[in-house]
Amino acid sequence: MDDCLMGLSLAELAQVLADAGEPAFRAKQVYGWLQKGEDFAGMRNLPAALREKLAGTHRALGATILKTLRSEKDGTEKYLFSLHDGNLVEGVLMRYHYGNTLCISSQVGCRMGCAFCASTLEGRVRDLTAGEMMGQVLAVNRLHAEKDKRGVTNIVMMGSGEPLDNYENVIRFLRLVSAPEGIGVSLRNVSVSTCGLVPRIYDLARENLPITLSISLHAPTDEARQRIMPIAKTYSLEELLRACRDYVRAVGRRIVFEYALIEGVNTSLADADRLADLVRGLLCHVNLIPLNDVPERNLAAPGQKGIEAFQRRLEARGVSVTRRREMGADIQGACGQLRRKHLSQEGTLA
Repeated sequence: MDDCLMGLSLAELAQVLADAGEPAFRAKQVYGWLQKGEDFAGMRNLPAALREKLAGTHRALGATILKTLRSEKDGTEKYLFSLHDGNLVEGVLMRYHYGNTLCISSQVGCRMGCAFCASTLEGRVRDLTAGEMMGQVLAVNRLHAEKDKRGVTNIVMMGSGEPLDNYENVIRFLRLVSAPEGIGVSLRNVSVSTCGLVPRIYDLARENLPITLSISLHAPTDEARQRIMPIAKTYSLEELLRACRDYVRAVGRRIVFEYALIEGVNTSLADADRLADLVRGLLCHVNLIPLNDVPERNLAAPGQKGIEAFQRRLEARGVSVTRRREMGADIQGACGQLRRKHLSQEGTLA
């Protein structure tokens, strides 16, 4: 069981308190404070002795905000979260008219090795627990509790890490964050992104959770995809698309294909035609992403005309497609950049 109380359901927390000899009503009191992002010291209606006892055996918080950067262009906020062992992960809050979307991390680092991502440059350090994922959401809610009563309404699991490489903890997090007795984020407002761990896509389909599954596709051929995504050497596009079709049949939700536009790799009109052929007949949407600059990688986004031509070709082929709105560009909004900068400044980056 998670030693972070934010990683426990109300029933599990009730058992912890019952084992400690506490009356049953204490569980809802403690749970209520945790859902507000409160540490033991702030749980004012609990006896001091109970707070001290809990602090001696458990952690209340899954994550704390170490640093906040706010975009002057669009109000996007980027967070550097500190974990109990000193490790760092990132999150990004984006505000839209329909709600507040928080991008969270599922691992410290990543071992998938995608060429365009800063999170993978030092490899995977460790998995996050469900409590540490909850901690990111609840810390942001607490930060904005007085200014924005809506809190986090939408969650995208597209921060550092490969969510399906931390499958059990991610599934547990999804059940915790959507619990009606807690903050009750609708799973229809949650997106889980994967680079394409095919066996886990089949597993996720069997969970029958009404989330949005996002596939980091990024190339329309195996050859091109293998140049930028090592996972493509393990699972072919044919295997990946077969799993996607199974997922749609099982869950009844459309899949989103993320496609980072990388000059000289995947941006020709022929690439657009191959992509249209690849997804034909599948309930899906293509999200075009102009590549974020990562200084350590010699990759660049195409120019504006190239992006528009690629999108027009997909539209002409009948593909549902949008271009992702670029947010937080002035605060290093790309995944992994803020953590790397902080570690470099601290002299702890290998």
